[in-house]
Amino acid sequence: MSKSYEQKRVRISSKRQFTIPQKFFIELGFDKEAICSVKDGALIVIPSRYISSGEFAEEILSDLVREGFSGEELIKEFKSRQAQIRPAIESLLKSAKEAAEGNGEYYSYDDIFSSEED
Repeated sequence: MSKSYEQKRVRISSKRQFTIPQKFFIELGFDKEAICSVKDGALIVIPSRYISSGEFAEEILSDLVREGFSGEELIKEFKSRQAQIRPAIESLLKSAKEAAEGNGEYYSYDDIFSSEED
């Protein structure tokens, strides 16, 4: 069974801005940022929550506690490291896209998983 398809026409301002219809905004859970990409001639706009660093919060905190951080220093360092997650993921995605297009460095399965003895 396929999901229903709904569309709405929106105006684009002279500054290349448009408003996401409220129903879509709420239904999809948009907040203050969106991720825009182009695929097969279509503009895709998704809520940035799908690419977030929140999934790594527990791991970051565990590392910081193990490293001896606490109190205000823990909070400060947590914010600093959490802010590094998104750029790192975006860089990895960019590298993967370049490799998939044959324009970037890539490694084969054997490069990664074979032993140096082979």
